[in-house]
Amino acid sequence: MLQFILTDILMFALGVMLYLAARSLPRISEDGTSVETKKTVLERIVMSDVPHRVDAIMNTQSGKFLRRLKVLLLRFDNYLTERLKKIHTKGAEREKKIDLTEITTENPEAPVENAGNVLPGEADRQ
Repeated sequence: MLQFILTDILMFALGVMLYLAARSLPRISEDGTSVETKKTVLERIVMSDVPHRVDAIMNTQSGKFLRRLKVLLLRFDNYLTERLKKIHTKGAEREKKIDLTEITTENPEAPVENAGNVLPGEADRQ
């Protein structure tokens, strides 16, 4: 199906090119002199200065739009960055880590319960 669509697009493009080539060829009458025809509205618009003006206006407007869009995206990025920093600092305060140094350095000579990997209920059974 994709190949069919691409072939149709190619044939349409070739047809447009052939049409434009046929329209641009000079018209010759049977006696050998060229015949001037009246230009259509489309030909007058294309040959005028209007397309250049439209192109210049589009270039300036698209440049302004893209600059404003860039500024908005940068502002949004800064906002998200600040929100993530706040979330990260709040999460770090909530999550308190267990300090094992107090347990190990407080009384190293104290007897260790459950030595020898015996479960609490198994000591009574033996």
